[in-house]
Amino acid sequence: MLLYFCISLGKCGVGLTSTASNTKEKMAFIGIKKGDVIPIPCASVSCWYNYGDSDVVIVFLADATNAYVAGEITYFLLTGPQGHLHAFSLESIAKTYQITPQKAQKLTSNQKGLLLIKLNQEQAETIPKPNEELLNIYTQNINCSLPDVEVNNGGNFTTLKPSKFPFLEQVGLNVSRLVLETNATRAPWYASDPQVVYVVKGSGEVQIVGLQGKLVLNTKVETGQLFVVPKLFMVAISADENGLELISIVTSTRGMMGEMGSKNSVLNTIPSILQVSLNVSSELNQQFIEMMETGTIIVTPVNLY
Repeated sequence: MLLYFCISLGKCGVGLTSTASNTKEKMAFIGIKKGDVIPIPCASVSCWYNYGDSDVVIVFLADATNAYVAGEITYFLLTGPQGHLHAFSLESIAKTYQITPQKAQKLTSNQKGLLLIKLNQEQAETIPKPNEELLNIYTQNINCSLPDVEVNNGGNFTTLKPSKFPFLEQVGLNVSRLVLETNATRAPWYASDPQVVYVVKGSGEVQIVGLQGKLVLNTKVETGQLFVVPKLFMVAISADENGLELISIVTSTRGMMGEMGSKNSVLNTIPSILQVSLNVSSELNQQFIEMMETGTIIVTPVNLY
């Protein structure tokens, strides 16, 4: 299960077959742009082509818990030096495709490029043009999606779920985007499944609290970095003067998320025992409850002193 996210400007085409078992389905070629999210189901075949004049940056995230080496993404290549076709004997290839051993040699060994290859003009002209009609079937632009939460001078939070983007169901992932403006904070939260978070741009502070209430991470993050939040670990994020934009995936389409701030805080579900649980005065407890009722998961900069 893979999920790709386009984070830079440029023109990129994605060739995709959604299933390897349906040979009648030819590769769909889709044009993508900055902010597009593209799920790639297991056993699908894909290729990527930059047909513009500038670089294109794609971040791909995957659930590798069931990979051959747990935690590492396994490449399944069809052609090239590490392609499966290259590894078979020439005799086997010649018999399979009913060609001479000389042609089998060219078929399996001519491509010297690994993963990334540069096409000449003649080769480039053979690449299909993207089909714009397929754009909304295979991709969703999270930058243009309606935010779940939007706070003036604070930022916004957007989640793509299978109900909004059914193709996500095939890869078993949820995707969200968090944008924090200068010095804004994302209130602490946790999820029932692991989260993988990529810093698209900006910088800020991340705190993660693990088992037995131990602070396991308190560090600065910046553009291009990635961090992982294990299931049921709690995380809080604050932007610095550069602001912060994050993309995160949860490795489940039906995972649950718990908030510690805002009117949806799990603490709001225990009003009858909240005061004794915190061991505070009734006055402070009431103030705490009122702030949660009027607050949001994105907190604008405040002067605490």
